[in-house]
Amino acid sequence: MADDDATIRLDQGGINARILAKEAKVDFRRVESASRKIQTTFYSPEVKRLFVRYLNSMQLNIYLISVIARTKLPHVVIEKVEGALKAQLEKLHAEVNEAIDSAEALCKIHGITRLATYDTEPLAIEVKVISSFGRRYLELMPKVDQLMPMLETLAIDEVIEVAQLDLQKALAKKSVRQVAGAARNFAGGLRQRMNAIAEGDTTQPDSGKGQESEAGAGSPNAQADAPTDDSEAASVAAGVATDSPADGAAITKPPRTKQKGRALTPAESASRASATA
Repeated sequence: MADDDATIRLDQGGINARILAKEAKVDFRRVESASRKIQTTFYSPEVKRLFVRYLNSMQLNIYLISVIARTKLPHVVIEKVEGALKAQLEKLHAEVNEAIDSAEALCKIHGITRLATYDTEPLAIEVKVISSFGRRYLELMPKVDQLMPMLETLAIDEVIEVAQLDLQKALAKKSVRQVAGAARNFAGGLRQRMNAIAEGDTTQPDSGKGQESEAGAGSPNAQADAPTDDSEAASVAAGVATDSPADGAAITKPPRTKQKGRALTPAESASRASATA
């Protein structure tokens, strides 16, 4: 950074302070994974803002996918999500590498040997990386940071138009946002599946209680009266079959009893009179 020009006043870190102040801190208090500390420096204002806004939130979503969801969902589901994220990261790395190679080729063709530099203070920070996805995502950002001054140089030397400069910058920034967006969407989908499983577990005991209450409403002693399984039902049937025949006859043919208090009909009176005579 040039600091020998007395005609201008340069940034002394105020821009970095404003960038950091605008973004809320990501809550890592529930993250139990170990982290690798990587010293990183960013120069372009675009990548500084992308780093502050997306890196840690992306890492938190990856933690939900790879650690939390893995304990509650089938591993094949998690591996499928991780495979999609890894493929997207590798694809974006290749695209940014190709853009850097193209910019370098244009510089060589037009005899540009010295690139433009930023007069603002670089953002030097120690990054805590908790997964391989976070590491690959972090590695993507310095590549975009390297591309930005190359594009600025080509625009200053009128190798590319300002409209093309804006387009190339937008594509580079989009590559960084895409990874964070994909991680957020995957994490949201897995969170919904975990919530659905949790709700299903809580409704099963309630449904069992409802069935028991319906059975009890039909008969207060239904559980005590009814046989609990087939063996108990068979023993009840065997007990009935082993009763004595006399007892069975007494049950099926109860003895006739005299009826008292009923008036005799004329026919019955005549038959009794003839019998006594």
